[in-house]
Amino acid sequence: MPLHFSRHRRPAAALAAAGALLLTLSACSPGTASAPDAASPAAAGRPSSHVHGLSVNSETGQILLATHEGLFDISKNTGVKIGPSIDLMGFTAAMDEGVFYASGHPGKDSTMPNPLGLLKSSDGGKTWAQVSRQGESDFHALTTTKSGIVGFDGTMRTSTDDSTWKTSSAGFAPAVLAGNPYSDTVLATTPEGLRRSSDAGTTWTMIHGAPVIQFAAFASAAEAAGVAPDGSVYLSVDGGLSWRSTGKIDGSVQAVAASEGSGGTPWIWAATMSGLVVSTDGGATFRPADAA
Repeated sequence: MPLHFSRHRRPAAALAAAGALLLTLSACSPGTASAPDAASPAAAGRPSSHVHGLSVNSETGQILLATHEGLFDISKNTGVKIGPSIDLMGFTAAMDEGVFYASGHPGKDSTMPNPLGLLKSSDGGKTWAQVSRQGESDFHALTTTKSGIVGFDGTMRTSTDDSTWKTSSAGFAPAVLAGNPYSDTVLATTPEGLRRSSDAGTTWTMIHGAPVIQFAAFASAAEAAGVAPDGSVYLSVDGGLSWRSTGKIDGSVQAVAASEGSGGTPWIWAATMSGLVVSTDGGATFRPADAA
């Protein structure tokens, strides 16, 4: 899942508040997630469903969770629901501040079509405009590049204008698409191995020798983090062409984000079943985000 990028460190107070809140998350496995409008503590402003996306803005200190019940800001010690109840299966940040793309399914009382197609928000997720492929696409994997959008709805699709789409030749189903709004490199995680595109999702190659990773996120145009199904963490400094093992995350990981850290060492974030953890040393060690 892409995010906003910055070299600034995260404020310690925001770290602590976000970590404490996420520890209240009663997350479920992908196959047993509750319906978007099921009764839950989310009604009181606290996320409670499976996390599909994690966005970290290291300049503003904002941490967002994309869930079955919508978008939540967990930057402070009280979770804040942002916008409508949408089953956010796909969620990604654009280059511009406050601009996000999403896909999935509408909430119970929504008048939006199902599936949602591509949605765009220009106000931080408060409101969503129906951009394209309404009633056609549920993008479970979605990311942004310098050239546009890459999404997977059963078929890999690319768009340079958010409205018209081309079909990619990819013959695989990605678990996660990881892109960067400052480059056209995209990584696709699959059980068979890591795929990479250098042309914004149009063509793909298998990265032989790369670890099998489940989650991937870019910290910059060249630096990327990868997390294997067992929680092992890997770091790439050449856009996913080569990887080195750094550490391991304890617990079941649900979403991963990365941001530029100080001294050229990426910060890596992971939403797990037990809380939010962060590494400030490129994945070598992780700590609860509330232990700032």
